[in-house]
Amino acid sequence: MNVEENYIVFAIKQFQTYKALAEKAFVQVKDEQLFSQPNEESNSIGMIVQHMAGNMLSRWTDFMTTDGEKEWRTRDEEFEPVQHSKIAVYLLWEKGWQCLFDALEGLSPAELHHTVYIRKEAHTVLEAINRQIAHYSYHVGQIVFIAKMLKQGEWDNLSIPKRKKDM
Repeated sequence: MNVEENYIVFAIKQFQTYKALAEKAFVQVKDEQLFSQPNEESNSIGMIVQHMAGNMLSRWTDFMTTDGEKEWRTRDEEFEPVQHSKIAVYLLWEKGWQCLFDALEGLSPAELHHTVYIRKEAHTVLEAINRQIAHYSYHVGQIVFIAKMLKQGEWDNLSIPKRKKDM
């Protein structure tokens, strides 16, 4: 396997890791907590999921041939406190991730150096993937933080608990 092939595999694994981490966090919260906002300026887990899914569908649909910021995307609405069921939010989440994984799994190593556009700004495919890894990991961190705050001490750790040695 060459460097480009390794990178595609690596990127897919990174995205899978962040997806799983967020899911381990939001399964711990009650349905109504999914839409809880710490204050008016903050987003709920549900809003972050809406935003991530909207971003994924926009960025990864026709990834190689159209700008990653689609005309049909309504980004501002992703941050509205729309009350959906936990199931509806999860289905939207899955739809976004499936779009991403379909796009990445369809890439050839040579395509990593092709140019794609996000908001009319040129990126290599490699740069675009790195941009999205950073963006999604940022939001996954928010999801984990909000879920942990909502659980108020009843949190099931997602990694090594404090004061525990790595075994």
